[in-house]
Amino acid sequence: MRVWTVHIPSAAPAAAGQAPVGGPAVLLRQGFAWGAFLLGPLWLLRHRLWLEAVIWLGLALLLSGLAPAWTLPPAILALQFLLGASAQDLRAAALARRGLPEALVVAAEDLDHALARLLRARPDLAPALARTALA
Repeated sequence: MRVWTVHIPSAAPAAAGQAPVGGPAVLLRQGFAWGAFLLGPLWLLRHRLWLEAVIWLGLALLLSGLAPAWTLPPAILALQFLLGASAQDLRAAALARRGLPEALVVAAEDLDHALARLLRARPDLAPALARTALA
C-alpha cells in the first residue's frame, strides 16, 4: 500500500502580491524519493523548490569546507539520503506555502485506486480533481 496526500486550494483569499489561489488539486505520493536521492539539487530545481536547493548547496559547500577529505563521500551520501527521505515532505510544505494545504490522506495500491478512494470518500472534490495536476 502506498500513501498519497491530497492538497486542495485553500478557500482563503490570496495575500497581497501573490497570485489568486484556485489552481488544481494535487495528489502527492509519500515515501522515499529515489530521484531526490540520486539527483539531489536537480530534483529540487525540477520541483521548483528553490530555497531548499540553495540550502542543500550551502550544506554541501559547508561540508566540503569543514569536513576532512576522507569523510566527505560518506557525509555527502548521508546528505543525499536525508534529502531522499524528506523530499516529499519538502514538496508538501512548498505546496502549503503556495496555498495548497494538505486536506486528506489516502492509502491505495496505485494512483488510480487512490483517486477512486478519494472520490468515493469526498465526491465534492470531483471538480477540483477534474483539473488536477498529479504529482
